[in-house]
Amino acid sequence: MTNGIAVFLLVLIGAALAYDGLANDWQALVFTLRKFVDLTEYLAFWR
Repeated sequence: MTNGIAVFLLVLIGAALAYDGLANDWQALVFTLRKFVDLTEYLAFWR
């Protein structure tokens, strides 16, 4: 991955988070983090 691609991805993720915070009151981020917690608990069961 080149530096240009990394910077582009960083800006894209930052813009998506900013839009979620302004337009959706952080609901997409909260949903994603809750699903991530569920996934880690599921994977811990199989460990």
